[in-house]
Amino acid sequence: MMKITPLKNRVLVKRSKAETTKGGIILPETAQEKPKEGEVVAVGEGSRDEEGRLHPMSLRIGDRILFSSYAGSEVKNSETDEEYLILAEEDILGVFNQVG
Repeated sequence: MMKITPLKNRVLVKRSKAETTKGGIILPETAQEKPKEGEVVAVGEGSRDEEGRLHPMSLRIGDRILFSSYAGSEVKNSETDEEYLILAEEDILGVFNQVG
């Protein structure tokens, strides 16, 4: 089984599924805007400064995140046909927190 491990300050994200419109219309994939939300499935070790000190990532596996439209690189697991996105930590706009 192939496993994708992000390096340094990058995370592997499984993008949320696109939804139908409010009127129930299903748009073809080419016409849909890809969701800008996803779930972190793997995290790199973090980045190092000039002295070689490691600064760990502030994200964890399972975090639900929000990212910009054109951020990251799309990758596909050839064995499972699942699509993922590799993002640098600075491309992530926010983390969804549960309230209550």
